Amino acid sequence: MKKVIAFDLGASSGRAMVGELSDNRITIREIHRFLNEPVLIRGTLYWDVLRLFHEMKQGLVKAKAEGEITSLGVDTWGVDFGLLDGKGRLLENPVHYRDLRTKGMLKAAGERISLEELYHITGNQLMEINTAFQLLSLVSDKDTLDRADTLLLMPDLFNYLFTGKRYAEYSIASTTQLLDAKERKWSEKVIKAMGISETLLPEIIPSGTIIGSITDEIKDELNVASINVTAVAGHDTQSALVAVPAREKDFLFISCGTWSLMGTELDSPLIDEKSAGYNFTNEGGFGGKISYLKNLTGLWLVQESRRWWEKEGNSYSFSELEKMAESTEAFQSFIDTDSEEFALPGNLPERIREYCRKTGQKVPETPGEIVRCINESLSFRYRTVMEEIADCTGLTYDRLYMVGGGINSKLLCRMTACACKKEVVAGPSEATVYGNIALQLIAAGDIENLTAARSIIGQSAEISIYQPMEQESWEAAYQRYKAVTG
Repeated sequence: MKKVIAFDLGASSGRAMVGELSDNRITIREIHRFLNEPVLIRGTLYWDVLRLFHEMKQGLVKAKAEGEITSLGVDTWGVDFGLLDGKGRLLENPVHYRDLRTKGMLKAAGERISLEELYHITGNQLMEINTAFQLLSLVSDKDTLDRADTLLLMPDLFNYLFTGKRYAEYSIASTTQLLDAKERKWSEKVIKAMGISETLLPEIIPSGTIIGSITDEIKDELNVASINVTAVAGHDTQSALVAVPAREKDFLFISCGTWSLMGTELDSPLIDEKSAGYNFTNEGGFGGKISYLKNLTGLWLVQESRRWWEKEGNSYSFSELEKMAESTEAFQSFIDTDSEEFALPGNLPERIREYCRKTGQKVPETPGEIVRCINESLSFRYRTVMEEIADCTGLTYDRLYMVGGGINSKLLCRMTACACKKEVVAGPSEATVYGNIALQLIAAGDIENLTAARSIIGQSAEISIYQPMEQESWEAAYQRYKAVTG
């Protein structure tokens, strides 16, 4: 029975999960959980990467009680990075994608290369948080870039800290807006346009590559045996996609958490005028698959509202907020969940009220009304993107697969089924962890391929089905939502 560790780092927390393959099922167990809290210093928002790595090492220590661990894999969010100097030292803590340094960088990039050409090379959704625009914000800071020898995206940085090896795993590289989506290599033209050196970017390796083992220094420090390090699909969305229990070739998915990533799986990039107009991204995955998707705001809106209410002295659990939302009247107000005023931390409830005032809607006052507004708006946003995907691919889809922590919101799952008029297959909630573990087992030869992995995960995890209901009222509300959000 092979045991491996998945380190899964999200925007607010991280965990070490032990996975075990036995009798054609994967069992998972959390052995260590830790906070991931960004730190604001003199106007810059940083990730506390040294603390995160310390916590990951504590995960290895705790794993000793589990028996022999053969492998570990790391997945994280996309686009952010650390810079190493020529001696392999980290120049500074990685900067958070919500930092303000990229404000205006999309326009600045358009003065160096047309945004149309940039999209047609990279196939990436144009978002100012992307790595290319973060780097562009550093071009005027010659001190930092002149000292930088290697850029490592977040999962690659942790793999480096474990092994001393510098690589760029394919899925995480595809989030940068620096990769030629069709050639599947760094784009010389884009890199030159951004004003950075091509030598800054390491060799790209396929998802699921065993890159080495933990260093002797770590083995001695923690008193652990040798453990292989597998470059799983480092972008958590792509690890999650491995765990979608779809049997059909063409399917829709939502990886739902702080962000919602919605799309379909293709064999090759889909980059054309229609895709550009809708601003879809083509993200690389395991086996060279392409996730044709859009990055959407997800349950960040509920999470940040909850944090604000706590600051006001009112602590609510997520289940309490859902009950409050269910007890309020339906379809009273809607928001564009991806509108820029909702992107930054702070008093989101008041920003939602102000949006509703400006658009002439009933203003949601109570936490329940706010949460209902968010969930209905999210489900309608999914409907809009679903229609865009069908328009671009020319395909129809029988059902919608939802995975990730967001499916713990039964309210959101039910609303999504109703809004999208599709059967929703929800699960696994731990899709990213299952996918991370499955890719390690594929790399070790214990699972044959992606199809086998999805079948095994489908047998291993809890799956729930939601059917659409009350179609006439939901359809009428969707038309009102479109009129409000434009």
